[in-house]
This record gives sequence, structure tokens and C-alpha cells, in this order.
Amino acid sequence: MSRSVVHCGVVTDAATCHGGPGSGERGRPGGPDGGGVRTLAPPFVAAGPSGVAIRTRFKGLTPEDETVLRAVGAHLGSLTSRDLKTRCADGAEHDAERWAARKRGLTAESSARWARSLTQASHDQWALARRCQQAHVESFEAGVRTLERRLALPLGEKGTGRTPGGYRSRTEWFHKSRRLGMLKDRLAAVRADRDTGTVHVVRGGRRLLNGRHYLDKAGLPVEGWQERWEAGRSFLQADGESGKKLGNETIRVTPEGEVSIRLPTPLAALTNAAHGRYVLSAQAAFAHRGADVAVDPAYTSKWGAQHWRQPMTAPHREVSRHDAASIAVGRRALGHPIRRRTAPPPHDRSDRAGHRTVQTEPETPGREEPRHPGPEHAHDARPRTGPRTRATSASNTVRDAHRTRRWVQNPLLDTVQER
Repeated sequence: MSRSVVHCGVVTDAATCHGGPGSGERGRPGGPDGGGVRTLAPPFVAAGPSGVAIRTRFKGLTPEDETVLRAVGAHLGSLTSRDLKTRCADGAEHDAERWAARKRGLTAESSARWARSLTQASHDQWALARRCQQAHVESFEAGVRTLERRLALPLGEKGTGRTPGGYRSRTEWFHKSRRLGMLKDRLAAVRADRDTGTVHVVRGGRRLLNGRHYLDKAGLPVEGWQERWEAGRSFLQADGESGKKLGNETIRVTPEGEVSIRLPTPLAALTNAAHGRYVLSAQAAFAHRGADVAVDPAYTSKWGAQHWRQPMTAPHREVSRHDAASIAVGRRALGHPIRRRTAPPPHDRSDRAGHRTVQTEPETPGREEPRHPGPEHAHDARPRTGPRTRATSASNTVRDAHRTRRWVQNPLLDTVQER
């Protein structure tokens, strides 16, 4: 089941594409299994992907549009802050009944669909904080283990490989011992929060919150900081719903780019369309491709692992079978063969050290003939059209200097001597 996503008023239509067998590229007779391969379907252009989030900006908003967007964002943002506080207070004891109670409390001040989006966003934020909390605990534990191990080593002991040795001096050892005590205290506090399900979340960002005390150093006026703070705490997003036309019931985007928003109940006076909706004057334009290429995935896992897994593996990164298959799929979509280019025989033209990477088709003419040697000229060399007009230049060394005498050896020794 596909799920379309609406982020900041952006919706994509859901579509599912599959590639099937058909007439297309013919496989080589000698496959990796030693037998023939089945007929591969040719790549074809498919419809757009489903379940994607695409960001865009509105241009040409009227003052009325800006007023409505700010009002909706501020109202839903305040409800989200209140709901997130309730969710964090429940901690690990939160269940389905508490979730339903939160939705009922928010429905009266927004709508049933907005209440669903608000509670889902609060739960996602709490879950993200829990994952970060667990990562924080693991980081503290790793630091404690490292300090304890190095403090137990003698001073000045050298490390081995990637393992550090002891500390260089007594002073450094003393400071690291105090650092160890501080990390243990912080680790105990974070573990206590983790066991009780307590998380610390700041809507709008902790960095922006702490920056309120250093506006002079940052060169930011109070009005500018307040505008950023309100924008960071506003809420105007909704997840797509399966089977709903143009996204969902809260935010809709037509293929022509028209955006309409279902306003919360307290802001019903700002509607300009039927069913409590407000249609923006500006249209949304998406800068993305409208189609994808679907390929037949036959043999991509096997051939990708055979031809691309080992060449793409680095000392610090091991390519998985799935990664190699993705390379094979991409090459097939671009019209390139999956196999790498042919490697020359290691010793001579025979296959005594192993078969070639790619074998020639049996019906290929001239496959058994020897390769005719050709002149070794540069690829951009121009042919000579007339006789040579310049003599050979003289050599700069004695060994290669041009000789004018001819040396001849007599095969018979002259033994006659004059007396």
C-alpha cells in the first residue's frame, strides 16, 4: 500500500509502476550459471513515484494569503505545543486510550483530521527525542569505558594500533580522573530519564532559544529573533491519505498547482471557498522530473555481485549485494551492459588461466581468426602526403652519432710475416 506525503502544502499523486517481461534485450548464451538467460524486457518510461515529499516555495502571495497562513500556523502551532507537553508528561506509560483522549481534546479546536496530524507530529517528536536520548547514553558509556581503561594503564605507556595508551603525565591523569567522575554523574542522570520515559524537547530549537540571551553578540534585533521563533513554532503540515483525491482532506494540490487548505473551526471566518476551505492566490510549481524509468530486474543481483561488488569495495567500505544490484539496474536503465568491459587474456590468446570476461557470440564472423596487427599511430596523427623534406637531426651523444666509416672483419688471419 503506497502512502503519499504532504509536507508544507505539497502533495504528489500516488502511482505504482512495475516492469514485466516482454520482447527486448536478448541475453548472452553463456550466463553465470553456464546456461542461457531469459529474454529481458526493455526499459520504459513509468509514471511518477509515490510516497515522496517535495519542497517548493510560493511566489506572488497576496496580503490576504499571508494573513491566513500566519493565522493558521500560529493556531495549530499553539495546539501542537500543548499536545507535545501532554505527550511528554505521559512518558512510557502512553497507550492507545491516551492517544484517543488527546485527539478528542484537539478536535473541538481544529478538526478531526487536523487533530490526527497534530497528535502524530507530537508522537514523532517524542520518538525522535527518545532515539537521541539512547544515543546520548551510549556516547556517555563509551566515554566512561575509554577513560577507565586509560586511567588503569601506567603513565606513558604507548598504545597499540587504534587503542590509545596511558596518559603522558600525572597532571593529565588527575584531570581525566575528574572528567570521569563528571561523566558518570551525567550518565546516571540520563539513564534515570530514559528509564522513566522523560525527554527534553524545545519546539523551535534549543539553539534559537539559547540565542535569545546573546542577541547583541549575534547582531540580531529582538524583533528579528521573535519572528524566527514564531516561524519555528508554527505548524502547517499533513500526511497524505491513501485513496484520497489530490492528497488528503486538509491540504490539497491540484495538477495545475492550485492549493487549498481546510481551515480549523475557530478560523472559519477566513474561508473563501466551500466546505470551510481557503484557496491561495499563488500556485505551487514543482521542479522535479515527471517520470521515471522502469527496468526488468532479472539477474541484476547475481550479475551485479559478480561484476561490481569487488571492484567497488574500498578498504573502509564494503559494498553489499544490494548496492551492486542497484549499479546493475542503473546501467541497464541507461542502456549499458551490466558486465564490465572485456579483460585481456593474462598470458596469451588462450584461456588457460581462465575465461574472458565476455565471450564472443558463436555466429560472430571472424571469431576464430587471428587479430591482424595494425600500425601504432596516435589517434590524432595526420597521414603523410609527400616525401620527407627535412633531414634527420644530429644526435647529441657520441654513442648515437652518425658514422661515415664502414667496419669490415676479415674472416682469415694473415699469418705471413715479412722477414
